[in-house]
Amino acid sequence: MNSHRSRAVGIALGFAADRALADPVRLHPVAGFGRLALALEDRLYPADVPGGGAVSGAAAARARGIVFTAALVGGTTLSTATLDRLLRRRPVVRTAATAAIVWACLGGTSLLRIAEAHADLLARGDIPGSRTLLPWLCGRDPVALEADDLARAVVESVAENTADAAVATVFWAAVAGPAGAVAHRAANTLDAMVGHRSERYAGFGWASARLDDVLGWPAARLAGTLTAALAPLVAGSPRRAARIWLRDARGHPSPNAGVVEAACAGALGVRLGGRTPYPYGVQMRQVLGDGPAPRPADVRRAGRLMRSVQGAAAVAATVAAGMPGTVSVPARRR
Repeated sequence: MNSHRSRAVGIALGFAADRALADPVRLHPVAGFGRLALALEDRLYPADVPGGGAVSGAAAARARGIVFTAALVGGTTLSTATLDRLLRRRPVVRTAATAAIVWACLGGTSLLRIAEAHADLLARGDIPGSRTLLPWLCGRDPVALEADDLARAVVESVAENTADAAVATVFWAAVAGPAGAVAHRAANTLDAMVGHRSERYAGFGWASARLDDVLGWPAARLAGTLTAALAPLVAGSPRRAARIWLRDARGHPSPNAGVVEAACAGALGVRLGGRTPYPYGVQMRQVLGDGPAPRPADVRRAGRLMRSVQGAAAVAATVAAGMPGTVSVPARRR
């Protein structure tokens, strides 16, 4: 089995494992990475270090954040790349390792299961239950959200996290092997932890947030394209999804989330964006789409659409990974 085929089979098996098993319940590698990140943050940026205000304080926080991001993302990526090279003469083991790493980096099935649980709760009118479950999807302040706000938060999170937790993993695995998947997952995890616009993390989280934006850029466009193309699966229009994407996405504070959220709004025919409360303050976001506010039925439609997007991305990544990317150079004649 050559390296291209090994990578392709590993991606396919890793995606199949995520669909069948979802996230590991115990000993999740991403959770372990998060604990390591917290420990390093305590060393580099303890709570008594000023994070904002004075220019010197903000600059120092940003410098600490750059070291923090480089150490964690660089260290995990280099370790994974080294392991992949060591296994190149053992193709079966290498394929199994790729599958395990891709599975650990994926989070699409768990995301969709939580979204389905939200749809059930909202359909029953269980607002407190949906508020309690919301932190599993996003960092918004659930106490400030009513039924329509919760449905909107779930639809937006399903769209954004489909790009982050599924499409980006298989994309980078196809482009750069398991090390690529790990690099994106590490940057995305750090962005979720410290990439906030709060006073403490505005400087320290800058590097993590920017790196996540860079690594997420191509996957978000792929996810947006697939969302528009697959809109008919939920009685939507590809043309409308593309129009809303091109018209509204640029107003979103994230250069990547806006793409897939706008495409999803257009595909579902709903209105996303607007007032978005967080524990550290309220953001007034660009309105995405022209339709009504999402309802519980729209949460289910978003789940069906994004499940299809994830599957299509995995197929595309598997096919792309199996195609040789280089041309062999003939041996020089003696």
